[in-house]
Amino acid sequence: MFQLLLQSSGWALFIGRFHPLLVHLPIGFLLIAALLELGRRTNKINVGAPAIAFILLCSAIGASLACVAGYLLSLGGGYDALLLDRHKWQGIGVAAFAWVAWFVSIDKFKEKIPLVSTVYAGTLGLAVLLTMTAGHDGGSLTHGEGYLSQYTPEPFRTLAGMPPVKVPSEEIKPIENIEQALVYKDIVQPIMEMRCTQCHNASKSKGGLRLDDMSFIVKGGESGPALLAGNSAESDLIKKCLLPENDDQHMPPKGKPQLTNEQIALLSWWIEQGAPADKKVGELQKPDAVKPALASLTPGNPAGPAKSTVSPVLSLKVGQADEKQIDALRKAGLLVNSVSQDLNLLEVSAVNAKNFDDRQIGLLTGLSGQIVSLKLGGTKITDASLKGIAKLKYLTKLHLDHTAISDAGLANLKSLDYLEYLNLIDTKITDNGLKSIASMKTMRSVYVWKSNATDSIVNQLNRSNPHVVITNGMSGPAIAQFLQIGKNAARDSTKAL
Repeated sequence: MFQLLLQSSGWALFIGRFHPLLVHLPIGFLLIAALLELGRRTNKINVGAPAIAFILLCSAIGASLACVAGYLLSLGGGYDALLLDRHKWQGIGVAAFAWVAWFVSIDKFKEKIPLVSTVYAGTLGLAVLLTMTAGHDGGSLTHGEGYLSQYTPEPFRTLAGMPPVKVPSEEIKPIENIEQALVYKDIVQPIMEMRCTQCHNASKSKGGLRLDDMSFIVKGGESGPALLAGNSAESDLIKKCLLPENDDQHMPPKGKPQLTNEQIALLSWWIEQGAPADKKVGELQKPDAVKPALASLTPGNPAGPAKSTVSPVLSLKVGQADEKQIDALRKAGLLVNSVSQDLNLLEVSAVNAKNFDDRQIGLLTGLSGQIVSLKLGGTKITDASLKGIAKLKYLTKLHLDHTAISDAGLANLKSLDYLEYLNLIDTKITDNGLKSIASMKTMRSVYVWKSNATDSIVNQLNRSNPHVVITNGMSGPAIAQFLQIGKNAARDSTKAL
């Protein structure tokens, strides 16, 4: 058993993942001990030395346990070696100085140690100082170096000579001439920056993998190359994106924004074409399966992203929400957040309440004048809930993906005067329901992957309703078919040789 804990194993990683929990105990204990000692010495509070000694003992034990868990966690790899080593010794220092501070604070040892007061104050101070530096480096290991200063506001950024904040883009810049676009620079790299480089960059390279530059993508990480040119089906870059989201190896990790099917198709196509660094779209073969994904990158194309407009709801002045109603939603497991500090508008999400159902929908109607964004994807609601949702008069965004919603329920949404965005992925809606929704004048974006809506109707509605973009992205089978086409092409070319 002990041998298992000295190497990267399931047991080691299981115990190691308690490090974030354990590490906060000594931090709190040490800071409390230091504050109590300061208050005692300045006669601000009356606290006995034995009480502080007990707190120091707890901090020393907690720091030691955190060191053990941290070491086991580090066996999983994926951390900057120099930063990890520095963090490790800082943690060991915290534990060591905490033990020394506790030892010299015990009454029976005080008379035997020369300059005990100086030793005690020095070790306690060093333990607190190392706690702060270790905490900073621990954060850098998790979030990347520079995370503390990443969002430094102006004018402090200018005074410190720091570059402007670089905000990751949430969409690929529309490409005017898709045939002349450089595949890597104009398509692949922007996708990477949107979904991958937050965890795989110069300051944070999970799994030893960097995806912020072509040379590092080719080099790969600890598990080997990220891609195999000409073989997307066997490339980790694609395989990990297609794993179930709850799989530990799935990328991006669960809870992070995921790549769309179109983005996966584009990356797969690029790899199948040999992962060129300097080729243009027009220089590569384009299977029919990837043409819709390429078309979605062009401005004005029905498959492209809708133009961004400011919702008129944001200019409305609405009353303040009832705190009791908000508390009721939170008790039901829903997340409730303010859209802006200057507005009383709310966004509600059931991401942590998958058992939310029709019986609880009435909890939302008490905030019908404040809710503008509602995420009920993956919950147990049915068409019956849509009658209650239709009462949210200022609703602009609605997520109903992975629910039992059908055409009958959608009919209730026609009364919503501000609804702009509707996610119907993996629902029972058909062409008839989609036609009804597409006719809404305020509607701008509708997503219907894995639904019963047909491609022909989606294309027809995109042409006849220019104000709305209906996206029926490549389905799982379509991606699988695309990958198979690439494998067949590779096999045929090998035979030809």
